[in-house]
Amino acid sequence: MEWRNWSGLASARPERVVEPRDAEGILAEVARARESGSTVKMVGTGHSFTSISAPEGTMLTPAGMSGIVSVDRAAMTVTAYAGTKLSALNGELERLGLSLHNMCDIAEQTLAGAISTGTHGTGGIAAGLSAQVAGLELVTGTGEVLRATPQENADVLDVARIGLGALGVLTTVTFRVEPLFLLEAHEEPMSWDEGLGSFDEMVAGSHHVDMYWFPHTDRLLTKRNDRLDADPSEAQPLSRFRTWLDDEFLSNTAFGLLTAGANRVPRVIPRMNRMNASLLGARTYSDVPHRVFTAQRSVVFREMEYAVPRQAGLTVLREARRALDASDLRISFPVEIRVAPADDIPLSTASGRDSFYLAFHTHRDAEHRDYFALMEPIMRAHEGRPHWGKVHTRAAADLAPAYPRFAEFLALRDRLDPDRVFANAYLRQVLGD
Repeated sequence: MEWRNWSGLASARPERVVEPRDAEGILAEVARARESGSTVKMVGTGHSFTSISAPEGTMLTPAGMSGIVSVDRAAMTVTAYAGTKLSALNGELERLGLSLHNMCDIAEQTLAGAISTGTHGTGGIAAGLSAQVAGLELVTGTGEVLRATPQENADVLDVARIGLGALGVLTTVTFRVEPLFLLEAHEEPMSWDEGLGSFDEMVAGSHHVDMYWFPHTDRLLTKRNDRLDADPSEAQPLSRFRTWLDDEFLSNTAFGLLTAGANRVPRVIPRMNRMNASLLGARTYSDVPHRVFTAQRSVVFREMEYAVPRQAGLTVLREARRALDASDLRISFPVEIRVAPADDIPLSTASGRDSFYLAFHTHRDAEHRDYFALMEPIMRAHEGRPHWGKVHTRAAADLAPAYPRFAEFLALRDRLDPDRVFANAYLRQVLGD
């Protein structure tokens, strides 16, 4: 059986495929791998662009470990199996009258995959999903089912919230949740100068801010999401037709056809980007969080994302534009700009510093390597940290200085997986042997 990720950039042919139903099933596979000197890797839905979850020995599949395990309304936490998709968790939380504080814009990942790679949204008190984790359970490489909470194995919880799949196989994840609330979305096109000139003011004045720049143009789309002091029943979502027109037809169907066609005639891309930007209009609507934060993404793409210090962000963005304008590259996908408050997770891209994210995309059939190679040195020059689940060329030797607590992570890895049962080529690259 061949495993392949969503973007098509990574593939593998594992020796065995197993669908465990519980921690005992995972323990058996870990014991088997240790005895034979092989490896085990739990895959998710393949939404990472790197080969972080590529299996070499035994591939575990997550379908048998999905759904909510328990709800603690006194503590305001929800525990779910780690193989649960974010979309399924969001739907169940809404039914329970609960919500995560913040979330990413794609909800097809498993919980394990999302927190292990540092998946994040923008703004808020906690932007990353991992920063909302209150507990977890994992099967270690030494054959132990280890429960980590603030009261039990707190040192493991501290580090393993972003574990890269290197510390064990996650079986359950416990999130802090909030009563279901309403978000009001304000989406508005702006000029480059207007958007960058008002960015800091927008971030200071709204709970969540996201911005998209259309390369080869002076146009941006800004998105501000603010909490409303209103009952969720008072939501005023977009009409079905407007949702279909904007989010399904224009943003997916038409955009996919246009960008696929532009791959064959790159010279039309600047004109196409200007046209796409001109089609965007202002809109305001409100809904429960997961219907505002998350979006459908049917056009397959490749992505590199870096986090730089928040105070350097706009400078880095301007440098990236100058470099692209001076090149002969033609890029059809917008550059996404987000911000995040600092967190305390050792391998989080926002660890210890407020962060500014720049995400660079190409259509799956376009050549991405030249574009990413142009942008990556700029990100590195500004102390950039690459998203663990997105394309980058970094290795352990130059990642370690970017993370003050890198050695702490390696020490826990040595303790929980001394035989490297969970290793693969990606982890050897970014963590070393």
